[in-house]
Amino acid sequence: MMILITGGSKCGKSSAAEEILDGFEGDKFYIAAMEPFGEEAQKAIERHREMRRGKGFITIECSHDIDMLDIPCKSTNSCALLECLTTLCANEMFTQEEITDPSEKILRGLKLLSKQVEKLVVVTNEVASDGLEYPSGTMEYIRVMSLLNTAAAQLADVVIECICGIPLLLKGTL
Repeated sequence: MMILITGGSKCGKSSAAEEILDGFEGDKFYIAAMEPFGEEAQKAIERHREMRRGKGFITIECSHDIDMLDIPCKSTNSCALLECLTTLCANEMFTQEEITDPSEKILRGLKLLSKQVEKLVVVTNEVASDGLEYPSGTMEYIRVMSLLNTAAAQLADVVIECICGIPLLLKGTL
């Protein structure tokens, strides 16, 4: 089962994702996509580490090539939380000389991950709702993320949007 959680910045997506996996019996993996570039990124990483402390997660750092990730499951009963799709996409798009579209690679990775675990929870962000015009590289990122989020929602069994800390079920049942 794949569960996609979307919403705006700092709206409770990560807390909702972790709550879904609370009490899960078996291996719980936290796939961390953020690269620790700069003070703000380091603060976000520390905040997320603190949020999941004592919750039984095994952290896997994976900022690129999610389609190559092999979950080291110790049992057939396992789950994973991918935090987050938007960071992973940015890492893939902007680490080379030219901007590339990594959506096929990332979608392939989501499909492979969902086959490796019983439950996959994917956190993403709503990046296209402010209606502002940005520089061309950012606009390309917003375009790719919009398509990626749409495709991920189609793949997902459950889609949740968090608004003001309230998770709203948009598709499927938990």
